[in-house]
Amino acid sequence: MWRVIIECSAESWRAHAVAFKAIAEKYPATVLSSKKMKDDERRIMEYQLESVSDVEDFIAESTTLEGFTGTFEAL
Repeated sequence: MWRVIIECSAESWRAHAVAFKAIAEKYPATVLSSKKMKDDERRIMEYQLESVSDVEDFIAESTTLEGFTGTFEAL
């Protein structure tokens, strides 16, 4: 199992939220958390996926959106 962490600024979220949600729906992921930070309103979203190839594809596709970054770690 893998945890995927996607982060973006508040501005990036406003510009690309719909596109990101469409990307996320394509993958068999379980949402672990979705946070909007109080200080700068950036978003931090965590997902759990089974397949490392899905993880890599999810991150690659998500980070094509301006301002989005992604990392992953084994659970």
